[in-house]
Amino acid sequence: MSAAEQTRLSVFKTYKLYVGGKFPRSESGRVYEVTTATSAAGAAGKGKWLANAPLSSRKDARDAVVAARKAFGAWSGATAYNRGQILYRVAEMLEGRRDQFVREVADAEGLSKSKAAAVVDAAIDRWVWYAGWTDKIGQVVGGANPVAGPFFNLSTPEPTGVVTVLAPQDSSFLGLVSVIAPAIATGNTTVVIASEKAPLPALSLGEVLATSDLPGGVVNVLSGRTAEIAAPLAAHQDVNAIDLTGAGEQLAKELEVAAADNLKRVLRPRTEDWSADPGTHRMTALLETKTVWHPTGSLGASGSAY
Repeated sequence: MSAAEQTRLSVFKTYKLYVGGKFPRSESGRVYEVTTATSAAGAAGKGKWLANAPLSSRKDARDAVVAARKAFGAWSGATAYNRGQILYRVAEMLEGRRDQFVREVADAEGLSKSKAAAVVDAAIDRWVWYAGWTDKIGQVVGGANPVAGPFFNLSTPEPTGVVTVLAPQDSSFLGLVSVIAPAIATGNTTVVIASEKAPLPALSLGEVLATSDLPGGVVNVLSGRTAEIAAPLAAHQDVNAIDLTGAGEQLAKELEVAAADNLKRVLRPRTEDWSADPGTHRMTALLETKTVWHPTGSLGASGSAY
């Protein structure tokens, strides 16, 4: 056999966490096996091995919150137009790595290549959709309020802060994008817990974010046991909101109780059709309303006011 005919050595991809714009392994050194999805008929069997994913610890979760808080000031203070430009750049990068995500989604969700391609295309379109909302959502939920007296009364939306997001378990990419994009489009920073059984698309998304213009710490991606990572984040005093989309019924109840300690905003899990029009509810759920009063002034001797 000639050298040209020899089989190349396989180069396996090493998946890492994405925290603060960097790619650490879990501080615990733990990993767990990720396999391809199995059909209902073969659910008792085990899928093909894909990779070892980091098994995040409580320390990793705390580090991610520190990174998210550090990034919050600059990200929330950026203009809405600038955030939209950055999100659109992320969509450009996703488009460039489309084939990789098609392969990962097909393996993660047990889909044919054509169906996986449709899911990836929908996810990229969803990202672009939210990029377009960054400088428009304020016009929808803000405005001038009629009041008695010589005052202007203006309401404007502001981001909630650091948001923990439990990504959907069964929609490894389209559902993932649908919960991350609205949170950061409105100026929040996030700690994302990837799907426990299918974390690879989420970890690859971290690589895309790192090579886009998104500042480090705006999105932090953790993989591992959802319940193990979510518990300290739900109770964390520097987390302002938690999206329970990827939690089961019992876990969601436990996390909601823990979140009440510092009055976190809580998005409860519900049945979702990720292919449907997402609306604006995920953006508005993670916004606070600031109301400003300002006295009207007089113009000249005539006493007319503005």
